[in-house]
Amino acid sequence: MTPAPRPVVPSLSVVIPTVGRDLLEGCLRSIAEGSHWPGALLVVDQSSSPAVAAWVGRLRAAGLQAGHLPSSETGIAAATNRGLERVRTPFAAVTHDDCRVAGDWVATMAARLASSGMVVLTGRVEPEGEGAISAIKTLATPVTYTRPLLDGDVLFPPNMGFPVGVPERIGYFDEHPSLRYAGEDNDWAYRALRAGVPIVYDPTVVVRHVAWQRDIGPIYRRYARGQGAFYGKFLRRGDPFIARRAARDLLRGPWLLARGLATRNRDLTAMGRGEAAGILPGILAGMRGRGQETGYGS
Repeated sequence: MTPAPRPVVPSLSVVIPTVGRDLLEGCLRSIAEGSHWPGALLVVDQSSSPAVAAWVGRLRAAGLQAGHLPSSETGIAAATNRGLERVRTPFAAVTHDDCRVAGDWVATMAARLASSGMVVLTGRVEPEGEGAISAIKTLATPVTYTRPLLDGDVLFPPNMGFPVGVPERIGYFDEHPSLRYAGEDNDWAYRALRAGVPIVYDPTVVVRHVAWQRDIGPIYRRYARGQGAFYGKFLRRGDPFIARRAARDLLRGPWLLARGLATRNRDLTAMGRGEAAGILPGILAGMRGRGQETGYGS
C-alpha cells in the first residue's frame, strides 16, 4: 500500500474508528488510492494490533498526513470523539473500518460541505460482499431533513461529514455503553435536528459497506438494544416525540416477527425477533443510564 501522492484537500480531516480488524487495511487503501487525500487522516485504534500502526505508517511514508491514535477505551462513540477532538481543519468526515470509500469521496465530501453551511452531510452506503449487513442506503435522490422522523433515522455514520462547529454546537457522541451499535448515532442525529442542524442526504457521496458478518440475527438484536437505549435516554427526560417512537417500535417488533413467520421471510423474521428481544431491554438500560456522565450526551 504505497500509492503515489495525490492532491490534498486541506480543509477536510477524516476520522476512522477501529478495533484493529483486517478490514481496516482495505478502508485505508481506498482512501490512499482516491483522487484526493484529506488534509489529515486520524485512525483511532482500540486494538493492540501492531498491524494498524504499520498500515498507518506506510501511508505516512507515502506523504499522507496520517495519524495513529491508540486508545484503551471501548466503543465506537468514544473512538469517534477522540478523533474529532484532534481535528484542526474546518470540516471533518467519518467512515468506518469495514467500509470502502469511492474514489472521489474525499473531494466530493469536501466540496459539498464547503457549499452547504451548518449541516450534517450523509450519503449512499452500498453493500459489498455476500455476508449479513443492515446499514445500507441506496436512495438515488437527495433529501434534506430538518426534523426527526417518526418512522426512521436518517444518519448513516459510516458516511458522514460536517463542519467542526456542529459538535461544538450540539455536543459529541454519547459514550454511554447502553447506546452502542446504533443508539449513539441516532441520538446524535436527533440532537442535531432538534438544535436546528439539518441532515442532508447526498447520493453522490458514496461508500461501500463490507458485509463481513454471517448471521443477521445478532446484528438486529444489538441494534435494537442500542436504539431502545436512545429512546430510554429521552424518555427519562419526558420527551413526548420519543415516547411515540418507542411505542411504535415496541409494537412493530412482534408485528414484523408474525409477518415474517407467516410469509417465511427469514430476514423479516430475524428483524422482528431482534426488535422484540432488544427494544424493551434497551429502553430500560437507557432510562437507568446517564449519558451526561461522559460529558458528551447533551
